[in-house]
Amino acid sequence: MKRIITILLLIIATVATAQEAKKPEVKKETKDFIRNGNDFYNSENYVEAEVQYKKALEQHPNYEKVNYNLGNAIYQQERYKEAMPLYELVAKTTETKLNKAESFHNMGNVLMKEKQYGQAVEAYKNSLRNNPKDDETRYNLALAQKMLKDQQNQQNQDNQNNQDQNQQQDKDKKDDQNKDQKNDENGDDKDKNKDQKDDQQDQNKNNEGDNDKQKQQPKPQQNKLTPQQIKQLLEAMSNEEDKTQQKVNAKKAQGQKVKREKDW
Repeated sequence: MKRIITILLLIIATVATAQEAKKPEVKKETKDFIRNGNDFYNSENYVEAEVQYKKALEQHPNYEKVNYNLGNAIYQQERYKEAMPLYELVAKTTETKLNKAESFHNMGNVLMKEKQYGQAVEAYKNSLRNNPKDDETRYNLALAQKMLKDQQNQQNQDNQNNQDQNQQQDKDKKDDQNKDQKNDENGDDKDKNKDQKDDQQDQNKNNEGDNDKQKQQPKPQQNKLTPQQIKQLLEAMSNEEDKTQQKVNAKKAQGQKVKREKDW
């Protein structure tokens, strides 16, 4: 039993030594750049921290901790899209679950800034798979899920509003078309009525003209005689009739034979 344990310890030591051998030696100058970068970062001088980390990566490009720190320095300058590839690189290449969890956590933070809440939820879930005890990540996950739900509700509301607006626009357009058509029909009727009205007015004017002419023509005036004139006229007519009768009687007398009695 002791022999088996000894063999296992030797195997573990051999694997660890092999892994250390794979890692390139970090130069003192590189470590100085990293140390300086950390100092600037802690004093919130993120621009100078970025410079120092980049100098360290020029000498040691695959140093995952430096890539992670550089991503944080860029993130603090609100250049979120530039920080994202650095976190993705660390999450993909690191062999430490803690480093992987932190990288996924920061990826989630970037996605939250970009309002890509669905992807942020997945990033936080991946972080918790590698470090289930991280309460900060769990809180961020709940927040991302809430923001995602609110975003979906807002999108649904916007879609409904757009649909209602389009329907209203179609209705208004149709109403305008019907209104234009009705106005055209009313315009034709109005013109027709106007023509009829004009014709009637012309006829009325003609009738009024005729009436005016009739009014202008003098009407025969009836002779109005006084009672005295009427009496004189009747007496004159009576005298005239007497004279006429006398003449008639005279003519009759001249034409008759004288009647003579017989002498028996």
